[in-house]
Amino acid sequence: MGFIEVIPLFSYMNRGRDFYRDVVSLALPIILQNLIASSMGFLDTFMVGLLGEGPMAAVTLANIPVFVIQLTTFGLQSGASVLISQYYGKGDKDSINRVLGIGLYAAGGLTLLFGSVLFFVPEQFMGLFGNDPAVIALAARYARLVAFSYFFSSTTQVYLAAHRSMANPKLGLYVLTAPMFTNTFLNWVFIFGKFGFPAMGVEGAALATLLSCMLQFVIVVVHAFVSRSFRLRPSLIFRPGHDMVRRYIRYAAPVVLNEALWGLGNSLYPTIMGHMEGSQPILAAHGLSGNIVNLAAVMAFGVAGSVAIIIGREIGAGRQDTVYEVGLCLDTLAFLTGLMTGLIAIAATFLVLQPYLYPLFDLSPEAGNIATIMLMVAFSTLSVRTFNSANVVGVLRGGGDVKMASLIDLSPLWLVAIPLAALSGLVFQWGILAVQVSIAMENVVKFFLGVARLRSGAWIRDVTAA
Repeated sequence: MGFIEVIPLFSYMNRGRDFYRDVVSLALPIILQNLIASSMGFLDTFMVGLLGEGPMAAVTLANIPVFVIQLTTFGLQSGASVLISQYYGKGDKDSINRVLGIGLYAAGGLTLLFGSVLFFVPEQFMGLFGNDPAVIALAARYARLVAFSYFFSSTTQVYLAAHRSMANPKLGLYVLTAPMFTNTFLNWVFIFGKFGFPAMGVEGAALATLLSCMLQFVIVVVHAFVSRSFRLRPSLIFRPGHDMVRRYIRYAAPVVLNEALWGLGNSLYPTIMGHMEGSQPILAAHGLSGNIVNLAAVMAFGVAGSVAIIIGREIGAGRQDTVYEVGLCLDTLAFLTGLMTGLIAIAATFLVLQPYLYPLFDLSPEAGNIATIMLMVAFSTLSVRTFNSANVVGVLRGGGDVKMASLIDLSPLWLVAIPLAALSGLVFQWGILAVQVSIAMENVVKFFLGVARLRSGAWIRDVTAA
């Protein structure tokens, strides 16, 4: 089935109303959940941004290593989801309990270790990612207070990801709603000093994040005990068994390594920016533009997020004969959604963001211009980026092709984008536009590698088979 044969006809898109209704029912809660998470990040940025360019740069710097841990935790979730979605297709709830237990052990242990580093040596650790002493000192104060929030957040996300893999993405939406409002309210109280509390600045944002993550954790624990749709079996969660551990390592370890290395690689981008001349406005612009891109892309990545669930369920239910066309259809849908979103966002940047949003932040004109450059490059390549997300994370990884998915995900990052960004930003000093174009090359190269693997059909595997 060649690429030239498929594209003109788009016959694989004719899947009936029930198929697209299923996609919408899975994607919509994920979209809303991502919207809530992105809104929280944007509101944090907005409130910290009201304090000035320096505090915004400090929070951006503090979040560089956090991004790596979040991506590693996402890898633990994704690795578990590869197994859980297929066990769900088979109706094997005991095995799902075992996989969930391994995921909780791994995520909890990793984030406790990371939190300890942030708490005990924050200034030394933050000094690895920037060259401005004032920004580093402020970032360290934020990091020490927020340190152990990631334990509560990661274990919550593993539980929610398990339910999402069992076609219950709505749970994440319900769980995150209350903490979103709590986080926003506490940001206002602690950052600016309301209701008799002292004005804590960036430390107030950290405290609000910690308390909202603790609230998420409490809600999930309560749900786990009262849920009737999926009963936890503590004996299986706490003692998942050597066979399941081996299977989890086989299929999850490449995913975890993938996400850790991908997160590390992407953290090098703001690290490069943090060592460029005039790093403070660049980091401030990066913090603002990153949150805007995440907010604008929730629909596109919501579609991509539903792909792994559908692919894993199809394979687990034994419908391998239709999986290729289903994957092709979902990838195309993600691409078109990203294209539409990107075009709208480009127009919104000039019509809304520049004249109305930028003035709300205490950004210098230089930082505003840099933010616009970053947004233009990101939105121009959003369709390719969402295709890659759906194809690599959803289709290839959901189909059990975890090693090749990792190779396709990592090689353009480490062999193309990072070297180009470092050369253009630090060696030749060509400026931020050259750095952003270098970063975008990751998704361009990944697109062609991913299409080739998709067409091969070699990614369709039943990972639950003995």
